[in-house]
Amino acid sequence: MKKSETPKRHLPTSPFKAPVAPALKHFATGDQVSHDMYGLGRVVGVEEGTAALVDFGATQMRVLSPYTKMTKL
Repeated sequence: MKKSETPKRHLPTSPFKAPVAPALKHFATGDQVSHDMYGLGRVVGVEEGTAALVDFGATQMRVLSPYTKMTKL
């Protein structure tokens, strides 16, 4: 079975807290970042809400949002 991409509906009568959506990450040109697969890099371009162009030294990669494998240093 495939895991559904849509979050489950929260019932108002549920005793459990509603799930909180994770905050979106924002990067700016010049930010130093770390990527789980490519390592250390520097943001050289940003497409708002869509992608970030990152220079990892040997290569430049376009990393798509929501940037789950990339963190700002």
